[in-house]
Amino acid sequence: MDLSDKNLISKKLLLEKYSISYGALYRWKRKGLIPEDWFIKKSTTTGQETFFPKDLITERVELILSKKEDVLLDELAEKISGEEENKAKIVIETVFGEKVFFLKDIKNINLVDKNGTAKKIEIQED
Repeated sequence: MDLSDKNLISKKLLLEKYSISYGALYRWKRKGLIPEDWFIKKSTTTGQETFFPKDLITERVELILSKKEDVLLDELAEKISGEEENKAKIVIETVFGEKVFFLKDIKNINLVDKNGTAKKIEIQED
């Protein structure tokens, strides 16, 4: 996931753009509709703010908003988590915890050895 500022959207702008409340956003997070690792904390001149990967979060919010009249949030969360379970992914475990990346979101993987030599790994999702 490319986390450059141009690929991020602030929580404030997201809430304004879709006319959703802070409470709704965090309810969706608690229900598993929005993954924890999409909440990116960054230092700004005004303090710490939350940002999201723009393409991922806007697609997900639009999906939630389009389905919320027809489907219960719990049912939608089950459907989304089931789909994500079946997607190809890389799971990286470190002493700091585990991080999951879906292959469709990865642009490049470079393994860099202790001498600084990088080896690029090509990703092909079936």
